[in-house]
Amino acid sequence: MFSYNHLFNFAQQVFQSMGCSEEDARLATECLLAADLRGVDSHGIARLIGYVRLWDAGRINPKPEIRIVHETPSTATVDGDSGLGLVVAPKVMDIAIKKAENAGSGWISVKNSNHFGIAGYHAMRALPHNMIGWAMTNASPLVSPTNGLDRLLGTNPIAIAIPANEEPDFILDMATTTAANGKLEVLQRKKQPAPLGWIQTKNGEDSTNPEELKLGGAMLPLGGASASYKGYGLGSVVDIFSAVLSGANYGPWVPPFVSFLPLPENPVGEGIGHFLGAMRVDGFRPADEFKAHMDNWIQTFRNSKAKAGETVLIPGDPERIISEQRLQEGIHLLDPVIKDLEELAKKFSLTF
Repeated sequence: MFSYNHLFNFAQQVFQSMGCSEEDARLATECLLAADLRGVDSHGIARLIGYVRLWDAGRINPKPEIRIVHETPSTATVDGDSGLGLVVAPKVMDIAIKKAENAGSGWISVKNSNHFGIAGYHAMRALPHNMIGWAMTNASPLVSPTNGLDRLLGTNPIAIAIPANEEPDFILDMATTTAANGKLEVLQRKKQPAPLGWIQTKNGEDSTNPEELKLGGAMLPLGGASASYKGYGLGSVVDIFSAVLSGANYGPWVPPFVSFLPLPENPVGEGIGHFLGAMRVDGFRPADEFKAHMDNWIQTFRNSKAKAGETVLIPGDPERIISEQRLQEGIHLLDPVIKDLEELAKKFSLTF
């Protein structure tokens, strides 16, 4: 078990050792550890070594000049200059919030970025402004379309954060696949099988082998055997909004997160793409009135009849509960993750 502060201080030092400014290193660390706090262990500090390896390979610019390359009062396209997605995305989200303050909503498509951590963190940046936040990103191709064998899409998450009043905010943060790739990575570390419906072999057969992707298999879209076209459709929308709209790479050309895999040949764009947005609640009705009704909506669902031994949860409930526990009790890390962090400490002459 490690305290949040211990992990925060270490990760920030690693990002600064990569060449990030103190401000950017703090922002990247806050974004990274938001995943650990919210129980999304696959996207938290376990991925720190992956970012360092991408930097070693020259694929991450620690001092990006993030710039708007096209805009209207409510929209923009941003070039992330190969920066850490953990830095690019929150800074772009802040631009979307400023546009929303002036125009009612702000929508920004991003190119030339990298993996941006959990989508929920970026969407939640809109909440203190009485805004609804949106965040999407495409990702390296690990997912086959419905009825397909080729890997053409990423796990392509969608997050939407909606403010409430007395009740905890509504936070939807989901992959458009049956499960995020990071969950397969966790199962690999634990040497446990994957549930049926998560992955298929290179021939399209069901598999429970969490190493199946290394054998040419693919992840499956949300919806399973009978309704994967739903996840396929959602993942496609994320790919189009994040990359076709911005000029980033899409489909099979999205760069891999792991540094040992080569970049795809004949890229169709620049880097990984994101899509971020913010909407002023008072663009539709007074914010206090809306949030009071959000409280009523949440209470209605939370208090509805549930199956024996179960409760009806609101999107964001499990992550909020885990976050409260981990801030008090610490964050449990698996031995392989600890080993990776010790390797980083040695590399940068730090203490873990």
